[in-house]
Amino acid sequence: MRPGQKVVCVDDSVSSPELMWSIMLNFQQWVKKDVTYTIREILNNDDIVTGVLLKEVVNKPVYIKLLDKTQEPAFATFRFRELDEFEPIEAEAINSIEQLVEEINKL
Repeated sequence: MRPGQKVVCVDDSVSSPELMWSIMLNFQQWVKKDVTYTIREILNNDDIVTGVLLKEVVNKPVYIKLLDKTQEPAFATFRFRELDEFEPIEAEAINSIEQLVEEINKL
């Protein structure tokens, strides 16, 4: 998984009442099974559990005791399946790539 990649949610379940309580406190928006999302950022969360932030779902930053820091709560990667689709490259990025290619060709 990497930023800009499309993923589909395969697991939006909540396995326990305790987890449901935590989700209700920390997430204003939750993912939905079978919906396609775009990865905005990947967080390794101090190697505890890798999570993803999504372009289509933005939550307010909260204090996460386990990490001892404030950040936007991330969704665990196991909740998603990667698709072979990526965001279209924006014109700005294309221009930067073209400029780099021109500079390399001058060498």
